[in-house]
Amino acid sequence: MSTLKLPAGMGVIVDGRDEESNSTTVAVSKSRFRYNSPLVQVCLIGLVCFCCPGMFNALSGMGGGGQVDHTAANNANTALYTTFAVFGILGGGIYNILGPKITLLFACSTYVLYAGSFLYYNHYKQQSFAIAAGALLGIGAGLLWVAEGAIMTSYPPPNRKGSYISLFWSIFNMGGVIGGLIPFFLNYHRSDAASVNDATYIGFMCFMFAGALLSLAILPPNKVVRDNGTRCSNIKYSKVSTEVTEILRLFLNWKMLLIVPASWASNFFHSYQFNNVNGLLFNLRTRGLNNVLYWGAQIVGSIGIGFLLDFSFNSRRTRGLFGIAVVALLGSGICAGGFANQLKYSHSKLPEKLDFKDSGSGFAGPFLLYFSYGLLDAMFQSTVYWVIGSLADDSETLSRYSGFYKGVQSAGAAVAWQVDTHKVPLMSQLIVNWGLTTISYPLLIILVVFAVKDDNNSEQVTSKETNPVSVASGIAKTTLQAV
Repeated sequence: MSTLKLPAGMGVIVDGRDEESNSTTVAVSKSRFRYNSPLVQVCLIGLVCFCCPGMFNALSGMGGGGQVDHTAANNANTALYTTFAVFGILGGGIYNILGPKITLLFACSTYVLYAGSFLYYNHYKQQSFAIAAGALLGIGAGLLWVAEGAIMTSYPPPNRKGSYISLFWSIFNMGGVIGGLIPFFLNYHRSDAASVNDATYIGFMCFMFAGALLSLAILPPNKVVRDNGTRCSNIKYSKVSTEVTEILRLFLNWKMLLIVPASWASNFFHSYQFNNVNGLLFNLRTRGLNNVLYWGAQIVGSIGIGFLLDFSFNSRRTRGLFGIAVVALLGSGICAGGFANQLKYSHSKLPEKLDFKDSGSGFAGPFLLYFSYGLLDAMFQSTVYWVIGSLADDSETLSRYSGFYKGVQSAGAAVAWQVDTHKVPLMSQLIVNWGLTTISYPLLIILVVFAVKDDNNSEQVTSKETNPVSVASGIAKTTLQAV
């Protein structure tokens, strides 16, 4: 047995090591707010996403990136999600090789450049910079969301993944709430304005730069210790050849193939919601207010579904099935409401812009629909993340799974933004969105039934396997079954 002291402030001391398994058990500080705890690290990645993709979401939610003409934003987003699709899939391998700090620092920097490109567009109306910045952001976003997915799904204890996912989603979407307030306040007295002002983009850039700096606080998985003394992962660095092989295997993995429709659907509806609901129905300042409440609805939705997925039943598999059923019923009702609303307007018959102060009761129905879209978005994506997180427990495997999910998701988004650019009928867009989410539910149910273990297996690993050999054995079994 060897004794190893970790850096000051970590609050832990290694008290046992097995030479054959190279695994450790750790004496853990009683504080839940240890810097190296899963809770603190999930909160930190939530704050990083609050500053970067959270602000990006607020900018996109304005419709057309805050511009009257959606063409530049649509083309930039197509470039973004095309490269995102590629680097989402490759990102798991890159993350496993470079680790979180380098990966996240580069990723967050690309968000600053993207917001700056629309500041440039505000003056020169040339979309080439925005498209190039979008393509670069796609690379950064692919890496960031893979890192986020690996951290959010592998760091928490197995029976609390829903709670940690909802915690992350709440912090992340507060970025959309705060980001929505920026254009709302800065453009409040510009009720007839078509495009946001320069200060709006500068405000987004300041938050995104802060997120890039904050990413340096994220620890690698082998430095993060759960409350039961086990490390989240013993991996330090992977090899390029290993990652290439494992990424290619994902395309033959039946679990990942069942995830494909949900992955494709999970961002496909954003272009319709942002541009053709918020963008077409409301004026500029009201779109800012709607964004605040859209992302606020995501917080409510993520907390609600997180509670159901962790605490509704004793069996983890039953909780998963119940969560999917709730999302399916709610989603069907919201899409039916969207169908009724869409009957009232089209590209050739645009409605008069609604204002939250001046439109009276006519504002209530479309606003409630847009709010409900935010609620459904969070519940749908949180459920998919919970399912992915239930397929394995180690960071290495889950970074690849998360990368595959984000890659397919981004390919769908790239198509969706071009669907909007080519003025596909609005009703057709809504029906496709509804159909894609509906197809996803039975496939997720199959995945939960055949691939998700009940909590009793995970709890045995947590409570009984306290020596290094047993912990390593349990992790190895989970990994092999996941692959």
